Amino acid sequence: QVQLVESGGGLVQAGGSLRLSCAASDGTFSRRAMGWIRQAPGKEREFVAAMDWSGFTTEYADSVKDRFTISRDNAKNTVYLQMNSLKPEDTAVYYCARARGSREQVIMDGYDYWGQGTQVTVSS
Repeated sequence: QVQLVESGGGLVQAGGSLRLSCAASDGTFSRRAMGWIRQAPGKEREFVAAMDWSGFTTEYADSVKDRFTISRDNAKNTVYLQMNSLKPEDTAVYYCARARGSREQVIMDGYDYWGQGTQVTVSS
């Protein structure tokens, strides 16, 4: 059973930064793309960022481009999301997810395992 455990969420003022981490128990981590997805209250889950297995290619939602950076450390089975210049509209539960394959995915069906989520709240 694959376990993904997020950490690093919290309360931050607008303009601030947070770094989310997601540790995977899966031995196949280094061969799978990983992604971050968020869900704001009353809204559907929304793609945020994804990275292929090697860390070479990435995809970002337009709403976070140039503010968020996804990265990974395959030696530590961990994926990160550095979030800068945070806005109140970034408030959401953030989930990391493992892709079904090695290529980065932007659709929810592209992921087969999800973490429990970590709350990010940005105050104005």
